Amino acid sequence: MKSVLLIGLGRFGRHIAGKLDEFHHEVMAVDVQEDRVNAVLPYVTNAQIGDSTNKEFLESLGVRNYDVCIVAIGDNFQASLETTSLLKELGAVLVVSRAARDVHAKFLLRNGADEVVYPEKQLATWTAIRYTADHILDYVELDKNHAIFEIMIPKKWVGKTVGQLDIRNSHNINIMAFKHNGEMDMNIKSDTFIPVDGDNTMLVLGTIQDIQKCFHI
Repeated sequence: MKSVLLIGLGRFGRHIAGKLDEFHHEVMAVDVQEDRVNAVLPYVTNAQIGDSTNKEFLESLGVRNYDVCIVAIGDNFQASLETTSLLKELGAVLVVSRAARDVHAKFLLRNGADEVVYPEKQLATWTAIRYTADHILDYVELDKNHAIFEIMIPKKWVGKTVGQLDIRNSHNINIMAFKHNGEMDMNIKSDTFIPVDGDNTMLVLGTIQDIQKCFHI
């Protein structure tokens, strides 16, 4: 369990609050609007109404004591930038800030953000890949080049072993797990057979380019 300072309770911030609650983290939620604060009260440990660009207010929250400070402000970049800078100035351990544009990300990283999340861009990439590739069901980006993809198993692979396919050498793709009727099998060896029956998919690690070549997407 971690302690989280969540600043900005618009739609993005509220979704974060809900997920943090599911994972049983301690959350202090902050927003300048009372209605937004009230909306997340069921999901957070504590909440305060306040202006995060006010140094004295932020200091009163004890930002050094949180494992991570998330700046989820999306409708006021100036406020996001000032909040990010103040958090780092006050000794925040880890500052993660939301960006809406590439230029925002650059400024945030230069002014105190340790990490930047770019939900619109990330979701756009996910949508473009997910709904234009018949075989890809989901994916998690690891860096700008690599991702873990959930892939439908090609029929011609069924019954063969991982070693026989040899896609690691032929396509630079690693099979990480098989998913059989919702159950994950991560004990993958060269003599592991590709599942035959049921609702089967697999998790593979690679680049989108290699995935496209391998599965002819």
